[in-house]
Amino acid sequence: MYKTPTSSAWLLEEESAGTLEAVDHRSVSLHSTRLPQLTWSQQTALKAEAINRPDKPFPLITFDKPDSHELCKVMSDEDMGGFSTVNFDFVPAQAQDPPHIRFHGTISNELPTDRPNIQRSGYAAWRTRDMGRNLFGKGLWDLDSYAYIALKVKSDARKYFVNVQTESIVPTDLHQHRLYAQKPGTWETVIVPISEFVRTNHGMVVEPQSDMMRQKVRSIGIGLIDRVPGPFDLCIADIYATNNAGGKDFNKKPAIDDQDLESDGLLIKK
Repeated sequence: MYKTPTSSAWLLEEESAGTLEAVDHRSVSLHSTRLPQLTWSQQTALKAEAINRPDKPFPLITFDKPDSHELCKVMSDEDMGGFSTVNFDFVPAQAQDPPHIRFHGTISNELPTDRPNIQRSGYAAWRTRDMGRNLFGKGLWDLDSYAYIALKVKSDARKYFVNVQTESIVPTDLHQHRLYAQKPGTWETVIVPISEFVRTNHGMVVEPQSDMMRQKVRSIGIGLIDRVPGPFDLCIADIYATNNAGGKDFNKKPAIDDQDLESDGLLIKK
């Protein structure tokens, strides 16, 4: 069995200070024998883990400049002969709206008549571009110290997915999770636990599952793969890693759609 990526994404309207719960390590009796207390090295390791846990968010992409769109790559079935349209436009701050990118267009399921090997159509997506190389090698994000990915968005309630690509052995692998926007038409911050992303390949769940390589994240993006014809419109202000869950209980699971990760939105070749 695999984990579904739909289990826990909650909105956070205002960031609150992250908190760490103190653990009371009490002695436990087993067959009248007292278990040993934590050793000095174990106590030191626990304290170091708490100290090294970042309190501030780690920005992944912020759409606050007119050239922000150049940091991303936009894709759709049009790249393979399909008829969906996609736009990726910068919108400056105005009234109650922060500066952001507007990811919008129209989904079409129409198949190209001159390409019989194409069986399915109807998707649009974008992702951050590869960061190139630096003095330490290939540019990658290290998110190992963070528990969540947060996205400030204004959604139209369509079925979007958050896509994370890592430096995987299989280059086409993605880790995916539903983007659960709960207030369509208004700005909200959606928090997604990194541990709940599901490994996929071309839209299909990969078995056996494996944890995301958080130390080697290549890119992040959003895709629309519900294959429902018609317009779509999603605004994104910024995406960042964080340890602030906003006081939400991620053990509380909402309803699960078992079909969420079917490859309905991909162009499939025979």
